[in-house]
Amino acid sequence: MRQRAWTTARTARGALMVAGVCGAVLLTACGGVQTGSPAASSSDASATGSATTSAPARTSAAPSTPLEVSDKAAENLCAMMRPELSNWRVQGPTLGRVGLNLMAHEWALTNGIGNPQLLSDPAVIDRATSASCPDVRTQAIEALELPDLAAGVLRL
Repeated sequence: MRQRAWTTARTARGALMVAGVCGAVLLTACGGVQTGSPAASSSDASATGSATTSAPARTSAAPSTPLEVSDKAAENLCAMMRPELSNWRVQGPTLGRVGLNLMAHEWALTNGIGNPQLLSDPAVIDRATSASCPDVRTQAIEALELPDLAAGVLRL
């Protein structure tokens, strides 16, 4: 009997640890999305000075030459996004933005764009989808409540 109680407690601790790690990852990802939004930046301006200095740095870090992707890479991005649109509508903007962020990084890595290049020019996502699938881009922006898709690309 004593061993069974120990095994149950050990299993419960493991489950709590996994849940805690998942929660921390989710909060970190969601918190980053809110920091980049205009509404959060204006409310953070009165709370801390460091939050206001980090938001403009992201927009001013545009590369001197924008990234160019092949038509095939743009089509791959559209093919990845199209089936996720209904999920993003159901999940809502908070979870959907996490999905978009993960998808953008996966797309970049599988199409020969490194994460540093993607993070230095996240607008490549908007340019690629505007050219290949403007309808998917528009629906994604509406479902995720973003000003543009680049706003959903965060540092991991």
